[in-house]
Amino acid sequence: MLFDLVFVVAVSFAASTLHELEQDGRAGQGTLSYLIVFAAIWWAWMTFTWFATAFDTDDWLYRVATLVQMGGALVIAAGVVPAMTEGDITLLVVGYLVMRFVAIPQWLRVAVQNPEYRVTALRYAAGIAVVQSCWLLLLGLGATSVGTWVVLPVLALEFAVPPFAERARPTPWHPHHVAERFGLFTLILLGESILASATAIIAALGDTEHLAGLIVVAISGLIVVAAMWWVYFARPMHTRLSNGLGRAMVFGYFHYVIFAAAGAVSAGIEVAVGTLEHGAHADPLMLRCTLVVPVAAFFLGVWWLALRPTLRARSNVLIVALCAIMGTSAFFEASVIELAVCAAAIVVVVERGNTQPPESAPER
Repeated sequence: MLFDLVFVVAVSFAASTLHELEQDGRAGQGTLSYLIVFAAIWWAWMTFTWFATAFDTDDWLYRVATLVQMGGALVIAAGVVPAMTEGDITLLVVGYLVMRFVAIPQWLRVAVQNPEYRVTALRYAAGIAVVQSCWLLLLGLGATSVGTWVVLPVLALEFAVPPFAERARPTPWHPHHVAERFGLFTLILLGESILASATAIIAALGDTEHLAGLIVVAISGLIVVAAMWWVYFARPMHTRLSNGLGRAMVFGYFHYVIFAAAGAVSAGIEVAVGTLEHGAHADPLMLRCTLVVPVAAFFLGVWWLALRPTLRARSNVLIVALCAIMGTSAFFEASVIELAVCAAAIVVVVERGNTQPPESAPER
């Protein structure tokens, strides 16, 4: 949890910068840079989490290595704003290098102390070393001031390392622990949106001119976030990890969609608040999409990953239809109300459309 709380700083900076760019009418730039920066944040977090669930010895050496990685995460946080606004990813890359280089001796330690996983660990160490060399080359060529897009090829190499290494012998991840860790990070991301709703309430107390509208945004935002929490924890997530390497990979990689959408919801709520208080400085349709799109993407992502197998066919169709209605709400001024209604309806469908009893009560 302490490690996660360091990452919430980076997520908060990314979400607030996305809000500023969206509010200024630069939604395209903001969305692209947010997705790329968030990919780096998510990957650094996930690779640490997956390693920790298998090989966390909790001794002094492991703790010191973790603290160093937390320092790298803080450097990543410091580099979020210049990366998203100026295309300068220098600090982002430096922080990322700190985190990933520390992972190499950890994997080498696994190779020495766990002979049965030696080939897997050496593959991880070699793969990480090669990719970090590419990051260093990027720094040396001065490409970090061109734009966030230059990191895409190197990120693609990063994503290829686990499938390559795990083919030797899958690491002994713990399904319940992995699901718990992903759930905790989801809560952190949803907490950003709760903060945005609280900001709307505070603004309403001092702005009688827009009091009614701000209260509507605050209440609707709270309903949407509560529904997001409800559906994510409606089914035990560990069941999606228990049937082999392929499904575990899908679980981990697909969470990028869920995490990125959850992180962007707070920016959308803040855009709705800013539009009420200061007026629209960009296309109103685009501004409403800043909330509508991530909310719909989150519900679709959780449905596809975890809910589909547990629901009747009619319930699956209803959830997709409700997400489509969410998308059309961007064309209406009262889109935030429609979002809240659809989100609440999805909760009802999930609770009433279950085809089988859950294996155990979901951890909340």
